[in-house]
Amino acid sequence: MNKEILRLAIPNIVSNISIPLLSSVDTALMGHISPSHLAALGIGGMIFMFLYSSFAFLRMGTTGMTAQAYGASDFETLSNTLYRAIFLALAISLLLLLLHRPLFLSAAYLMNIESGYYELAQRYFDIRILTAPAVMILYVMTGFFFGMQNSAYPLYITLLLNIVNIVASLFMVRVLAMGIEGAAWGTVIAQYSAMATALVLLGRYAKRLHGARRGAIFAKSSLAHFFHINRNIFIRTLALTFSLAFFYAQAAKYGEETLSVMVILLQFMIWMSFAIDGFANAAESITGRYFGATERENFYKAVRLSMLWGASLALLFSLFYHFCGSFIVTIYTSDKAIIESTTPLLPLTALLPLLAFPAFIYDGIFIGMTAVKAMRDAVLLSMFLYMALFYLLESFMDARYALWISFVSFFLFRGLVQNRLFRSRGINLR
Repeated sequence: MNKEILRLAIPNIVSNISIPLLSSVDTALMGHISPSHLAALGIGGMIFMFLYSSFAFLRMGTTGMTAQAYGASDFETLSNTLYRAIFLALAISLLLLLLHRPLFLSAAYLMNIESGYYELAQRYFDIRILTAPAVMILYVMTGFFFGMQNSAYPLYITLLLNIVNIVASLFMVRVLAMGIEGAAWGTVIAQYSAMATALVLLGRYAKRLHGARRGAIFAKSSLAHFFHINRNIFIRTLALTFSLAFFYAQAAKYGEETLSVMVILLQFMIWMSFAIDGFANAAESITGRYFGATERENFYKAVRLSMLWGASLALLFSLFYHFCGSFIVTIYTSDKAIIESTTPLLPLTALLPLLAFPAFIYDGIFIGMTAVKAMRDAVLLSMFLYMALFYLLESFMDARYALWISFVSFFLFRGLVQNRLFRSRGINLR
């Protein structure tokens, strides 16, 4: 089973770890223009992380339901799950495009965007919102491929997306001097290139997919199950992205320098999380398959081995951050004040992977089981604990320390709560 996990995880790791590469390139490009550009990109990126991640249930729900249907050899259910997800993705995309202006105004108010970089953030948002249809369809396609035990196609798609994004952003920012608009247009071009590739690759599954029948796709009982799963994942993801938005909003409240420090520290979390998510994605696929096939022994073995591989990768990241953290900071900014403010927080940052990895692996296991209610409850409880800890620490220490300590603790809380839930109910968890 180790070979099966690695077969699924290695392409996922390569694919996932390439995702923050484009974020890092954009961050570095803006960081070397001005602190205002860096802050605007950070806030703009956070808005889209909040918006788009809120709909990540399109990927996660599709993965869990597809993997279970694949394990049970139920290709009719598998096909209808895909069609329902595509229909929902298109509906969400249209809504986001229609409401893009009030969405930005609300986000700007809630996240304390300062006048110094407000216009830059708005210009970035107005362009990047055009990616909504591509992003939503890619969520569905990626979830379908993972559920079919295929991690190679998501790798191809993600590598293409990132290569196109990096090349386009570098050209538009450095050569055409388009500033933050260049970074946004680079993302638009890349997302639609990736979506087109994903649809071509989907055609290779044509023989396994049943034809779309309206009655089967919109059957009441099947729709109820579909929306039950996706509704709970949506609430969970909304709470998760709200926690990130809270992090950015509090950082912005304390000024441009504090926000810039947190934007840089967040890159450490992003790199680690996307890498460990490779094993989490593998856990989604393989535990969902064995859960759907009712192979209890293999299911628990997959859980144990996924957790072990996640811990091993987390240890490597912790060692890397410990020895190379200071150098990494200088990649993102040359501003001496920001570097000096970031350095004292690096020791805790080095511990982040070890404290956080169980939360990511358990997410994959819970998705494979479609134990969506338990996953939702774990994030909600952890979010309240994290916010309470921040307000407690803020009262007697520097805000930067309070914010980063509480944010790291958020991941620790999630892992502990999920561990408790899984140990108490195991395969019967819902």
